Amino acid sequence: MMAKFVMATALALSAGAAFAAPDPVEQVAWLQGCWRATCSEGGSVEQWTAPAGGTMLGLSRTVKGGRTVAHEFLQIRETAPGKLAYIAMPSGQATATFALVQASANHAVFEDPAHDFPQRVIYRRDGEAILNARIEGSVNGKAKGIDFPMQRTSCEAR
Repeated sequence: MMAKFVMATALALSAGAAFAAPDPVEQVAWLQGCWRATCSEGGSVEQWTAPAGGTMLGLSRTVKGGRTVAHEFLQIRETAPGKLAYIAMPSGQATATFALVQASANHAVFEDPAHDFPQRVIYRRDGEAILNARIEGSVNGKAKGIDFPMQRTSCEAR
C-alpha cells in the first residue's frame, strides 16, 4: 500500500512539474552574470544572479579615485501574474520601480513615466560579451540620456 502511495505521489509531482508555468523572469535571463563598466575605473561592476523563484537579484558599484562612490541593489521580479518590474534601490535615494514594457532575446525596456529621472531603464546585450545599459527621460523638460557600456567579466575579477 505504501509503495502505491509513493508511486502515485511521484507521478503527481512529476506531472505538475511538466505543466508548471514558465518563470516570467526567464525572458531577461540573458542579463545574468558579471559585467565590468568599460568607461569607469576598475571595480565598477554590475552583477545579476540567475532567475529563481520569480526573481533576479542584481547589484552595482561605481568606483572613482579608488573609492566606492555609489552602489545600487536591484531586483527584476514578478510583481503581478506575468508582469515584471525592475526595482532599483540606489545609495542615498528612494527605491524606484519600473515596469517592463518591452523584452526580447537581448533587449529590455523598463518604464515609470511618473519618476523624476530616469523614466526609462534600458538594457541591450550585443553578443555574449557586451551589455549596454542606458537610463533616459527628461529633466526640466529636456531629454536626457546616460549610457553605461559594459563587458562581461569573471565574477571573481577585481
